[in-house]
Formats: sequence, C-alpha cells, structure tokens
Amino acid sequence: MCTVVVTRPPAKAPPIAPGDQILSHQLEPLYRRAPTANPLHNAALSVPFLDEATVRRVLRLEDLIPAMERALIDFSAGRVLQPVRSIVELTQHRALMGIMPAVYGDIMGAKLVNVYPGNAALGLPTHLAIIAVFRSETGEPLAVLDGRLITELRTAAVSAVATKLLASPDARTLAILGSGVQARAHFRALGLVRKFTEVRVWSRNREHALTFASEIGATATSAEDALQGADVVVTCMNSPEPILRGAWLKPGTLVNAVGAVGVTRRELDDDAMRGAVIVDSRDAALKESGDVLLAHAPIHAELGELLAGIHSLPQADIRVFKSLGLAVEDLAAAKLVLEKLEISR
Repeated sequence: MCTVVVTRPPAKAPPIAPGDQILSHQLEPLYRRAPTANPLHNAALSVPFLDEATVRRVLRLEDLIPAMERALIDFSAGRVLQPVRSIVELTQHRALMGIMPAVYGDIMGAKLVNVYPGNAALGLPTHLAIIAVFRSETGEPLAVLDGRLITELRTAAVSAVATKLLASPDARTLAILGSGVQARAHFRALGLVRKFTEVRVWSRNREHALTFASEIGATATSAEDALQGADVVVTCMNSPEPILRGAWLKPGTLVNAVGAVGVTRRELDDDAMRGAVIVDSRDAALKESGDVLLAHAPIHAELGELLAGIHSLPQADIRVFKSLGLAVEDLAAAKLVLEKLEISR
C-alpha cells in the first residue's frame, strides 16, 4: 500500500513514502490539518492508496451483503445521486472503460473500470479498476482504492441479496455457467444465503470447468444438463449470444444474469426473458442491457423497490435478476473498507 501525496504546506504527520505500509495508528494523523490561519487554503492532506491486498484483508462478504441491500434500497428510493455510467469504447484493443460516479450520503466518488476480455489469454484480470472516494460535505479526498476485488465481491454480494429475496427458501441445486472470477465469487456469496446440496458448472472451456468443479466439489457438465432441475442459476459470461435457453429451466427457478453488459450482448434467450425481470437500475437496463433490450422484455421492478416493499414480489414461474453493476455499490463497499481501517472519520 502506498501513498499519493498532494503537495501543500507540510503537515505535522510523519511523511510516508510510496510503498510504505500504512498502519492503523498512522491513519488518523493523515487527515489532520496543519494549524494555519486559513485551513481551507493551507490544509495538508495525504491521500492513501489502498491496494488489493489491503482491501482483501478487511472486506468480507458477510458484511457486504447487508451493505448492498441498504445501498440498493437507497438507490431505488432516490437517496443516491448517480447517472448511468459512461462507456468509452477502445475498439483498437477490443476493450472499454467505464466511468461510474455517485454521491451517497457522506461520501461521493467514482470508479474507473477497464474491461479487457483479451487479458485472460495473457494471464491478467479482465476487469481492472480504481475507486476514488471523497467526503461529500467538503470534497476532501479520503482514499483511492484498487477496485478489482471490490467489483468482484460486490457483484456477487448483490446476487446474494437477490437470491435471498427471490429464490425458493428450499433451493438446493445451484447451476453456474462460467468458470472465472465471478463464478467463484458467486459460489461463495450464494452459499451464505442458501444451503445448496448440489452444484453444477459449465464453461465454454471444458478444462476450466473441470478445474473449477474440482475446486468446489461440483459436477462439470453441459449447459443444458447443468440447468435441468436447478433452483438457482448464475450466468457470468460476457457472451455475444445466449448461453441459457428458457426451455431448460424448471418453474420456480431464479436466474442471476451478471455477465453480459452492452446492447449487443446477452446470456439469456427470449424464452428465458419472458419471466419476471428484476434489475438493479431501470435506467441502466434500458440503456445497457442487451438481455433486456433484444428480448423487448418488460421490467417488473428494481431490486431495491422489492426490498423496500414498494412493489410486490413477482408471481411468474421464472424470475430473472439482471445485474449491471452500480457506482453506489462500489461506494458502499469502499466505505466498508475505509471504516474497517478507520479512514472515513
């Protein structure tokens, strides 16, 4: 963990060089202003960068799930200032950059996220991000955090919120279409809200599917066989065409669709999208979700609306939660990290 220093008149806090580990007893002095006649103009501020190892040490799914539930309720209730993310297409690299700002209570900030599908062949993460967090009241920067792990875990935590609310209490069979970072995170997160006795996995790469299945004690099989009789399904593949067909689903199934972002990409076919569709953001789904737009699927409600009791739970045979990811989720997760490290005071 290193520190990015904004150069101003020196504070009394001891200097911390890039690469130094910031210990808990050092955090509060970082945000003490030097006693000057005009502190607004002469404040000394050191902004810590929290790397992935630091985030991993304090961020827990058990804490994230209720935090995501609160954030989704607040978002749907209009207590969050957040535009739909902006996307910069990097066609020469077959990649994109997402710009995701939000104001949420006493903090505000933005995530810059880069999606490079080709990185998988290089042994690099396909999603890379940083999150800048500021104090809403004054605009003071609090911290910059590595956002890769936060994105991974908060996405799975949101699906766990949806599964807790929308899946049958007796759900026992989980099917995961995908074998990457999100597949592993979802296995962990969903296991906290339902007790699955059988897990099946499928991936376009058979070797990856077998490796993942071996790690978690699951069965690697075909996509169709994985879905037959499944109570809860996760699709986490950024696919340009459907990998899940509604004909393979039994009545009562919940599908958490998290992999496809963009108006031309989809994981579910039209038949699957005839179920009740719940989204994290109605505005985002109508702008970014190929699953919704290409199937001309009506949206039943936002997840936060259902959590708050604003809308009733859907009665359809199939329930689909389409997750696109929200800046408020990133800020809520980042705030958990800052609170654990006592940075946000």
